[in-house]
Amino acid sequence: MSRHLNAQTHAWLKVFAVSARHLSFTRAAEELNVTTGAVSQQIKQLEERLGFMLFRRRPRQLTLTEEGARLAAVVDVAYQSVGLEVKRLRSGVMSGVLKLRCVPAFLSTWLMPRLPRLQARFPDLELQLIAEDSHISLRDGDFDLALDLNDGQVPGLAVTPLMSERIFPVCAPSLLRGRPPLRQVQDLAWYPLLHDVTAWRGSHDYAEWEHFLAAIDAPLVNIRRGYTFNRNRLTMQAAIVGMGVAIARETLITTELKSGALIAPFDERVDTGMRYGIVHAPGALEDRRIRGLHDWIVEEASRGRAAMVGTGR
Repeated sequence: MSRHLNAQTHAWLKVFAVSARHLSFTRAAEELNVTTGAVSQQIKQLEERLGFMLFRRRPRQLTLTEEGARLAAVVDVAYQSVGLEVKRLRSGVMSGVLKLRCVPAFLSTWLMPRLPRLQARFPDLELQLIAEDSHISLRDGDFDLALDLNDGQVPGLAVTPLMSERIFPVCAPSLLRGRPPLRQVQDLAWYPLLHDVTAWRGSHDYAEWEHFLAAIDAPLVNIRRGYTFNRNRLTMQAAIVGMGVAIARETLITTELKSGALIAPFDERVDTGMRYGIVHAPGALEDRRIRGLHDWIVEEASRGRAAMVGTGR
């Protein structure tokens, strides 16, 4: 017998797999919509080609030989795998493992609540989620896609823009009690301040506050004081419990503003020049799984922008 199975042998193996499952040529014939004689003849031809018996034929009883049982186990698994993969291909289902890197605040606040929709869309797709700050280099390439906050340029990599980021001060309503009114920027002198020291790649500890005040041409205010945190989410949680006034990112604060957990005491919202985007290697989107995940994120970002409309000023 040649090393490679020809088309005829594959056809016989299909008949054998069904016959071994039923242990009946008659029931196999019914499933395959052929005659019992045709099943019996094809099994005989397969046995002749393989050089060993597959079934013991007794009156009203059909059993597998030792060789037949071993072959049946392999063939059954193979045909089940082929059938499942064909079903997945026909239905457009994606499977496999993808690595998605994401800045922590965006992962926990924006992406995490949306992951059940991704799971429902692609139930066979498995994600390895990696939380990394923007200051960690993207050029190492240990990911399929990365959700990053940057200026839209990553040397050697492609970037799909998702949404720009605006910042503005927020605080808990309770923080205003017992203090002078917070009506203008100068009033910040009476309030503790909170800082995210990982605001964007290359930013320093007080960058967000300095950028905001410079953009609105505010009078000189001492903002280099207060608590600092190395995660945006920690900074927002500190603001929610009334520890001070923080700089919020519009994309990540929608829920807190709608619920009233935080308020924005000033009207101004300032564009940082940074935006969230999907970073990937050139040509990565030729992989249909990566393309599917990429397009789903783009779709969700469009929904996210619509959700922010109600919080704008």
